Amino acid sequence: MRRMFACLILTLAAALPARASDQVTTFTLDNGMDVVVIEDHRAPVVSHMVWYRAGSADEKPGVSGVAHFLEHLLFKGTEKMEPGEFSATVARNGGSDNAFTSYDYTAYFQRVAADRLELMMQMESDRMVNLQISEADIATERDVIIEERNQRVENNPSALFREQASAAQYLNHRYGVPIIGWQHEMVDLGLDDALDYYETYYAPNNAILIVAGDVYPDEVRALAEKYYGVIPANPDLPERMRAQEPRQMAERRIAYEDARVAQPYVTRSYLAPERDSGAQEKAAALTLLAEILGGGTTSLLNEKLQFDTRTAVYTGAWYGGMALDDTTFSISVVPAAGVTLPEAEAALDEVLANFLEEGVDAEQLERIKMQIRASEIYVRDDVGQLANRYGRALTQGLTVEDVQAWPGLLEAVTEEDILAAAREVFAKKNAVTGYITAPEVTQ
Repeated sequence: MRRMFACLILTLAAALPARASDQVTTFTLDNGMDVVVIEDHRAPVVSHMVWYRAGSADEKPGVSGVAHFLEHLLFKGTEKMEPGEFSATVARNGGSDNAFTSYDYTAYFQRVAADRLELMMQMESDRMVNLQISEADIATERDVIIEERNQRVENNPSALFREQASAAQYLNHRYGVPIIGWQHEMVDLGLDDALDYYETYYAPNNAILIVAGDVYPDEVRALAEKYYGVIPANPDLPERMRAQEPRQMAERRIAYEDARVAQPYVTRSYLAPERDSGAQEKAAALTLLAEILGGGTTSLLNEKLQFDTRTAVYTGAWYGGMALDDTTFSISVVPAAGVTLPEAEAALDEVLANFLEEGVDAEQLERIKMQIRASEIYVRDDVGQLANRYGRALTQGLTVEDVQAWPGLLEAVTEEDILAAAREVFAKKNAVTGYITAPEVTQ
């Protein structure tokens, strides 16, 4: 049956169309703004995105959360638009818009009919330089982000646990500071903090314009030069340098107790290399390793801990390859009833040790590669996803060529590559192991 299933997988993989190349054109405006055009003429829609090479990890110490705070403030008014007018105009033209902040970038996007592209560029270029915010705006929006933290973090023991684990993982790097900000620093964010970040990083020579959909490069270039090209570059844009992690020499462990925890679980995160431009092979191996260990019902952890030994009710593994600096490879195990967290951790360690000894299941690896190949085909049905893929990559140190080479690198990963990457990453001295539980009830 296993051989028959493997043959079926190979047949399905062969039936998938050959990997297509995105129709991507790139150029740079005279003021240093990079532009990426992704053509897809199947529907008369377009995704317009502006990505800034600045996120929460680029904040100054003491003002954590200011990158996300500024993202909110950009929906206030400009010299030409009243507060709220930006999103109202997008909606009135049948589109949708939003923004998001991460450690390494902040991005703003609209999805509209292709003939509304010029209007989007006109408005987005306006708020790149003409933001108008007052002390009243600061007070109102600061309350909004504090309430957002209350809802997403303070009311969620798992979120609080993850913050503590990240802080333990990164002793020196800003990845150990939450994107939304530490609660005690958020309450003091002010107008000067927001304007300092805005005037430093929101400049064309620190931005990437990505337009994906029913467009042609020449028309995008003309519009980009008209609206973005006239904005002066920031000559004082700082070099993107961050404090890096010292060498890790000891395992770190945390125990977090919260009365709201209904189901205890154990996690472990290892410091791991990110995808580096021109050298993505190790990241490709770690990507497949995460799928092998915890990528679904047929994953190794699921098979061994949930089905074979009934040790766990849930397992998972994740690799955050998209990052500018060193990232993490994480594993979680939710133990079954009657199984303690130390027992669950011991079972996890046994599975990892056996995996390193026995190696990769060739049929499972081929099945995973087929699934990845299929996902690469299907993602092209959404121009927004394509734009997001290139935006994340370019703001995190990769190139267009790196993005296009990635599927081929995943295909080329061998069993030996995966085991070598696993042996390098799975070192306890690089790990943070955490227990999250409810407090013990004493009589």
